Amino acid sequence: LDMQDEQVLIFGNPRAGTPLMVARPLVGLDLPLRVLVWSASDGHVWASYEDSAFIARRYGLPDGLEKNISAVAAVVEAALRAQL
Repeated sequence: LDMQDEQVLIFGNPRAGTPLMVARPLVGLDLPLRVLVWSASDGHVWASYEDSAFIARRYGLPDGLEKNISAVAAVVEAALRAQL
């Protein structure tokens, strides 16, 4: 089978993620955070990930805990800019 190039990047910080999993154990399904980096048939490279606000809503995280994982967008953007 032929498939486009892709990689899953996994990252996290126990100090950030543990309070979320203590508050809502099922959030462990989305932690550590993951980013799928893949190339489309036209040669463009994409990075896809779950937004921290979406994760917070999905699991009903208590107020203030989303900030623990909100850096994902900035981390992905910085990594992509570094590759340009």
